[in-house]
Amino acid sequence: MFYDEHNPPHFHVRYNEHKAEIGIQTLSLLAGKLPPRVTGLVMEWATMHQDELMADWLLARQQAELKRIAPLE
Repeated sequence: MFYDEHNPPHFHVRYNEHKAEIGIQTLSLLAGKLPPRVTGLVMEWATMHQDELMADWLLARQQAELKRIAPLE
């Protein structure tokens, strides 16, 4: 997430040369493209951490420090 973000709430994914934006509330691809396997892993992680992602989105909008979110294990 970046501090100068715009709606809708989303997060950015980078994987090698691929970049994407994923909507937090809908867990849908908003922009960009990822390999299918990576998309599946990102969606699995985002589903597990949707509330934390939304909380960080709200913190970013307030220019506050973001909380660390655990990686997929």
